[in-house]
Amino acid sequence: MSTDVAVVLMFTLAGFLIGGAYTTWKNSRPLAISLGVCAALAVVGAVLWLL
Repeated sequence: MSTDVAVVLMFTLAGFLIGGAYTTWKNSRPLAISLGVCAALAVVGAVLWLL
């Protein structure tokens, strides 16, 4: 797998996780916070992979 494809997939995953966190914020805040943390980790991983 190309590095560029992996980075794009990680950013896509982060986007889905952020969307899920936004959707679940009113119903389950602990789940939304954990999804946000996972999204942040995916973004950090993608940025580090680019370097």
